[in-house]
Amino acid sequence: MKAMLADRADVALLAVAVLGLLSGLGLLAAGRPDAAALAFGAGVIPVLAALLAQILHSLARREVGLDIVAALSMSAALIFGETLAAAVVALMYSGGTFLEGFAAGRARREMTDLLSRVPRTATLHRGDSLVEVALDRIGPGDLLLIRQGAVAPVDGTVAGPGALLDQSALTGESMPLRRTQGQEVMSGSTNLGDAFDLRATRRAADSTYAGIVRLVETAQASKAPMARLADRYAMLFLAVTVTLATAAWWVTGDPIRAVAVLVVATPCPLILAVPVALVAGLSRAAHFGVLIKGAKPLEALAGIRTLILDKTGTLTQGRPRIVSVQPTGNLSPDQMIRLAAALDQASGHPIARAIVAAAAGAPLPVPAAVVETPGEGVAGIVDGHAVVVGGTDFVLAQLGLAPTNAPLREEGAVVVSLGVDGVLAGHLVLADALRPGMPALLAGLRRRGIGRILLATGDRRAVAMAVTRGLGLDDVQAGLSPDDKVRLVLSARGSGPVMMVGDGVNDAPALAAADIGVAMGARGAAASAEAADVVLLVDRLDPLLPGIEIAQRARRIALQSVVAGIGLSGLGMAAAALGHLSPVQGAILQEVIDVAVILNALRALRIVPGQGDPASKVAA
Repeated sequence: MKAMLADRADVALLAVAVLGLLSGLGLLAAGRPDAAALAFGAGVIPVLAALLAQILHSLARREVGLDIVAALSMSAALIFGETLAAAVVALMYSGGTFLEGFAAGRARREMTDLLSRVPRTATLHRGDSLVEVALDRIGPGDLLLIRQGAVAPVDGTVAGPGALLDQSALTGESMPLRRTQGQEVMSGSTNLGDAFDLRATRRAADSTYAGIVRLVETAQASKAPMARLADRYAMLFLAVTVTLATAAWWVTGDPIRAVAVLVVATPCPLILAVPVALVAGLSRAAHFGVLIKGAKPLEALAGIRTLILDKTGTLTQGRPRIVSVQPTGNLSPDQMIRLAAALDQASGHPIARAIVAAAAGAPLPVPAAVVETPGEGVAGIVDGHAVVVGGTDFVLAQLGLAPTNAPLREEGAVVVSLGVDGVLAGHLVLADALRPGMPALLAGLRRRGIGRILLATGDRRAVAMAVTRGLGLDDVQAGLSPDDKVRLVLSARGSGPVMMVGDGVNDAPALAAADIGVAMGARGAAASAEAADVVLLVDRLDPLLPGIEIAQRARRIALQSVVAGIGLSGLGMAAAALGHLSPVQGAILQEVIDVAVILNALRALRIVPGQGDPASKVAA
């Protein structure tokens, strides 16, 4: 509501300024200069009054802004009878404020889309009926109906045959995703297919979407560091402007030259263009699944020089999966996985869950006569075959065979053996494997200016070295506690700004200590997401590369706008001081400069990672 009222006030002031200027020009054309001056003044005074109220409000908060220069230029023009110039400045300022609001609104579109999609109620199965309930009444275990076109209100799992989902608003992935029974559904996903049942796994307040909304609200409330820099040096800019205007008046004895200098000095490029470019960068990053918590982290992300990666769940997938199958009998690898997965359906062990997941998509028979030895393995009947799955010693003992050498495996891997009908069928080797595409991703990050890439893990060094072999990391630090990770981050700062990427609670202190902390996923209750400056909305690292590129290019566009706008304004001030520009000409020139730099800032909305802006041109 507050933002809506502010937008309406901006439109009203712009309308007053336009009406005053047009009325005055019409009266001038009719040969009535006195009436024209009154019309120009009538269009200026409301804008000036609103500007002065804003300045007083800022001063009450002990903030000195560059709007003071705009107020001085309008006041001086009115005092010295340059009412047309004052009217042009009033139009310039009110028009610039309106354009800033319009541009910022466009730039925030991706984030606003997220906020506007928040569901208010959910359809709950209660006995044999369906009831609409408020989100805060949903708890883990509740069964919800997600109708076609509806948004999943909480995190959960598919409780029916399957679901077809659109996660593009959350992750930027344009292709629909198919989820089968038992698979996770991220809150905020849109149901593209038939209605399906969702089993809630979290409360609404703790779900992914609620966490994203909180992060978006934080990002929207942030103030751009470059804008704060402008405010910090506002007094210096004001002093230079007043000094130049006073000197021009003193030397020539003509107060109109001082008015012209003040008019040209109105620093709209710095006031408007910087926040527009940076907020546009936030919007584009959100479109690609990278949620940056404000303009300050976006600027910091653009200057990162050292990257520190956690291992488990970050560099790796964070869960075991089958990396090789070693048959010793007549069964094929697919047959081995099918039999092992069918029996492991009866077990809740993480390794058993990984084997079942490896057989996803294929129908599995229901095992019978299952006997599980906790921590050792499972035995039972599958399709009439006696099957045993577990550690090698356990399986051999169940088969009545003598212990033998375990198959060769790398550090950090787990060997699961399979026996079928009294015969050792072979071995399944599982490991927490490296995420796909990591070598190419790290190479891309180096091209974006990251000079050092380190691994920080609490795991054993032998495991860390086996996982990272061939990645070309600059250093591997293993066996670290959370405090050790913090110390590593602080020591790495000596070679430039540091980014830490992690996914667990133990990574939260290091994420908070880094110049930029990046959390994997957007789980609402995750300590890492709360401590981080950047959250990747998908459980993958690859969005990090476009996120950094967008930050670098948005920051460069903001700097271009500032340098070009202030540089041209400086030249205009010098020309006005030397008598080459009248106040009206100066106001028109400044309006042209303002429009040009704001349009340039809006280029950040069209950033497409990987197109143009070669990495070789990335600035520090």
